[in-house]
Amino acid sequence: MNDRLSFVPDGFDVPLGFDGDGFRLEPLGEAHNARDLAAWSGSIAHVRATPGFQGREWPPVEGMSAEANLADLARHVRDFAARTGFTYSVLEGDEVIGCLYVYPGKDAPERVQVSSWVREDRAPLDKVLYAAVAQWLAEAWPFEAERIDYAAR
Repeated sequence: MNDRLSFVPDGFDVPLGFDGDGFRLEPLGEAHNARDLAAWSGSIAHVRATPGFQGREWPPVEGMSAEANLADLARHVRDFAARTGFTYSVLEGDEVIGCLYVYPGKDAPERVQVSSWVREDRAPLDKVLYAAVAQWLAEAWPFEAERIDYAAR
């Protein structure tokens, strides 16, 4: 594994999806732009109050243009392709209802920083998503549990 470039071992097959109870995950892509923007921009205060997002500057309270959101999604797509971070859309059918991020820690890159949010109207799903993702990380990903930082629900 090249620690400077890859976040996961070279031989690791990054999961391209996950089916949970009432949701599914798929890699976030530019095709999600309008649905992603609508999902988070309609729940800004809720997302900012979600464990793991408190005290952060995202999502921006003033919102974001579709073009700026598309550029952000394109960055996540590049990270996924480069294996330096992994972002998944949380979907119910084809509707974007949240997002999951799996990245190296900003201040401690040896740590695994995981965060997720769901729209305010899907708030009860937050605990379900958290539990499912925590188990998925333990079973399908190459990270030791003690390295994972994922704010409890």
